[in-house]
Amino acid sequence: MTTGGTETGRTETGRTETGGTETGGTRPVDRSTGPDQPDGGRDVCELGATGERTVLVLTHTGRESAVSAARELVELLRDAGLRPVMLADEVTEIPGVEDVPVLDLSDVEDHVVLGAEMVVVLGGDGTILRAAELVRHRPVPLLGVNLGHVGFLAESERDDLARTVGRIAARDYVVEERMTLDVRVLRDGECLSTSWAVNEASVEKADRERMLEVVTEVDGRPVSVIGCDGVVMATPTGSTAYAFSAGGPVVWPEVQALLMVPISAHALFAKPLVTSPRSVLAVEVLSRTAGGGVLWCDGRRTAQLPPRSRIEVTRGEHPLLLARLTEGPFTDRLVAKFRLPVEGWRGPDDGAPAEAGGPSGTPRGAPAPRAADEG
Repeated sequence: MTTGGTETGRTETGRTETGGTETGGTRPVDRSTGPDQPDGGRDVCELGATGERTVLVLTHTGRESAVSAARELVELLRDAGLRPVMLADEVTEIPGVEDVPVLDLSDVEDHVVLGAEMVVVLGGDGTILRAAELVRHRPVPLLGVNLGHVGFLAESERDDLARTVGRIAARDYVVEERMTLDVRVLRDGECLSTSWAVNEASVEKADRERMLEVVTEVDGRPVSVIGCDGVVMATPTGSTAYAFSAGGPVVWPEVQALLMVPISAHALFAKPLVTSPRSVLAVEVLSRTAGGGVLWCDGRRTAQLPPRSRIEVTRGEHPLLLARLTEGPFTDRLVAKFRLPVEGWRGPDDGAPAEAGGPSGTPRGAPAPRAADEG
């Protein structure tokens, strides 16, 4: 989300079909299916080769609610003139969708999806993060249908499935960019591994009975030496995930920033840090840390961190695209997802006489709660 120096740029790709550009003069969102691929990627399916509008459907097959939702979604997409495609291993676990075209992906992270107009994800935020592995190198937006608990990344709810498909068919949606992280693990100057994250990269202790001894660093300058259970480095999107649980601040998605949040630090100065998106965050595992540590990216990708490992985190080269059906303020989403108590809020002082809340208890001036926003 890059709009004139801020993170969020809403792209009217839905309402102007393809070829829309992000506001603020940023780069256009290219939905082409050309042969050029990022290093290490390979084509798995020319999804758009038939000329049909194709929607890739991903689901959490371990939940019966997701399985039934997938069957309904397939029928709704077909009725709307769209072509549903699913992963081969998911089709085998969902009775009634055997005739759906499939993608056979043996290693999701090493593949690139071509030609899909959108990926609709049925599940919680974890399923959406799994789907992000399919599209991180391509301008294909994700639209999450929440079947989990909080579902901050999801845009729709199970009961709104028909309305959601109608909006997709009408191209009545906007596309929002979210920052990601690029992660490097180094030791003695040698790069051991690279990874990426949508929410966070967390450096954690490997042994439960011992603390992790680390040096935290911003832009090549040390900040503090601490003993802790770990350090979370997060995006604004991840500020409501692991970083939030560790005591970090909630950062609005429109804000361009990187976060560094210590976990259970045994130190006098262990405050969360909010830095420039151009900063380089680093954590060095000190040699006196017995057993080393472990790196987790979005809780999905991991790497071992022997003593003297250095973990560097920068803003990711490839943002994540999320399809949005509503353009309300993030404040409303925050209140709805966390079920924050707002009773008694009187609204801005506009000089009008005070009024009681409505029969439903909604304060004057407050937006009425919508079922689609309840996590």
